[in-house]
Parts: sequence; structure tokens; C-alpha cells
Amino acid sequence: MNKSVILLFATIFGAVGAYVPVLFGDNNLLSGWSILGGMVGGFFGIWFAAWLAKSFEW
Repeated sequence: MNKSVILLFATIFGAVGAYVPVLFGDNNLLSGWSILGGMVGGFFGIWFAAWLAKSFEW
């Protein structure tokens, strides 16, 4: 798996993680919770891409 796929997963999961607080009523997209959610989502995306690469031997 190359770096661009890992970056894609980190970007997608980071965007979803940043949007989750909006679903719970936090209407400010640049609040602390959204930044924290984006960071956690990005880390999860990197971990998930590495796990997929390891599981399927890409």
C-alpha cells in the first residue's frame, strides 16, 4: 500500500471525525471538539489503512 492510499484514508476519516460534533448540536465547525474529532479520525484512518494493508498483504 502506498502513501497516497494511507493519506486518502486519513483525510476521509479526519473529515468524518471533524463533522461528528456537528451532528450532536455543536454548530461551530472550527470548535475544539471538531478539531479533536478530526485529529482522532485521522489517526484512526491511518491505523485502519495499516490494518487493511497488513490483513490483505497489499
